[in-house]
Amino acid sequence: MPDIATRGLLINGKEVAASSGKVAADVSPWSGEPYAYVAAATVADVTAAVDAAAVAFPAWSAMGPYARRLIFLRAADLVASREKQAAEMLAGEVGAARPYAEFNVKLCADILREAAAAITQPCGQILATDTPGAYSIAQRVPLGVVAAISPWNAPLVLGIRSIAIPLAMGNTVVMKPSEDAPISCGLFLADILTEAGLPTGVLNVVTNNLENAGDVVSTLIADPRVRLVNFTGSTKVGRMIGIQAAENLKPAVLELGGKNAVIILKDADIDYAVSAATFGAFMNSGQVCMAANRVIVHRDVAEEFTAKYVERVANLPYGDPSDPNTVVGPVVNIRAAQRVSALVGDAVAKGANLLTGTGETEGEQQTLLKPIVLTNVTKDMEIWYDEIFGPATVIYVVDSADEAIALANDTEYGLTGGVISENLTDALDVARQMRTGIVHINDQSIGDEPMAPFGGIKNSGYGKFGGTAGLDNFTELRWITIQAAGHATYAF
Repeated sequence: MPDIATRGLLINGKEVAASSGKVAADVSPWSGEPYAYVAAATVADVTAAVDAAAVAFPAWSAMGPYARRLIFLRAADLVASREKQAAEMLAGEVGAARPYAEFNVKLCADILREAAAAITQPCGQILATDTPGAYSIAQRVPLGVVAAISPWNAPLVLGIRSIAIPLAMGNTVVMKPSEDAPISCGLFLADILTEAGLPTGVLNVVTNNLENAGDVVSTLIADPRVRLVNFTGSTKVGRMIGIQAAENLKPAVLELGGKNAVIILKDADIDYAVSAATFGAFMNSGQVCMAANRVIVHRDVAEEFTAKYVERVANLPYGDPSDPNTVVGPVVNIRAAQRVSALVGDAVAKGANLLTGTGETEGEQQTLLKPIVLTNVTKDMEIWYDEIFGPATVIYVVDSADEAIALANDTEYGLTGGVISENLTDALDVARQMRTGIVHINDQSIGDEPMAPFGGIKNSGYGKFGGTAGLDNFTELRWITIQAAGHATYAF
């Protein structure tokens, strides 16, 4: 279709067709029509992208810090200036509602600014040494080529997070964005950085079709010049990527799924708790790894909270993501919609109460679900343990803080959580016992700041993005000693 953009791979600063000549359709979840066509990379294309990144590495890693910093600051300003374009792109490509698109733009720009600041952070320290007259230094240095595999659900945020700090630290990158968001999660960001002055070959982008994703990723991980893999996505896929990285003796940073809980204690401000829990559960139609799948409420306030929460959720505007009033848009594709519908249907069939929503798919493309609240969910229901990743949440009623903690921790995941209470001492005690990599007191489960360490425990992955931990993960530690010439003594 001539009015639909067709994009190539970005390799060594040039946009090129896939070596096979094939393209993949990037389909809008709302219209069901192609939003764009992108080149469907082959394994040969992946190798060419790594070739370009490896060649670009020496010059990029040696570039002066202020020259590098300027590129990231320019890129941040370019992203911020294109909010309207980005909002339209996210609505068309992944069905994101306007508030979520605006959140993506702001945080994307902030991540770029934080990457700029990171470039001039201290990169080593002087160590103690027993050798007279010598210096012993621990220095952080770039790894080389980094593989960045990023998802569709927060395209600008998770796309830029996968590349910004690796690039800022002096690495070069081969990026493989999600098949469901190759433009906003990959090529749009590459366009921004190229316009900002990023040198040729420093960032390369390979798009693909779903059928050959496994081959593309395996080739990327197996290439010996790729020294680290970072992946954000499902635990199922993350486990496979972690295994492949380990088989090739290279580290991985994995940010995976979550089954996050917001605990509402008996002395919480109920109106505030309702507002917070609604945001946490239904932002981006619940398609956020940090989403509040579970709202755990003390029995003393459960009746009031539930009534107000259900009323709030039932009145959330849902539908066309291009409508600025829409809060809950479609999920990413019909498979995702059917999966959420099946989880809800299984729970209701086994005795759960559906307080609002229907659990049925809606819309012309059957990718829309009216926001859902369930109660009386039990362990024999799939939704008890499975990550929902859609516009549904479950209320659990407990009789004590200890019961709330035990329930919150009864999951294989450990990404994030929230505790809401007017009694800060009690909230701190609960937060201390939650087995998550992140916890927010007097807030819901969703929160992200580029200067903070972001990542989970258990099956939510390992390694961190952001903060000093993020800097450490995308560099390697080298030990250097300096001995004055002729001053060393040896036994033979």
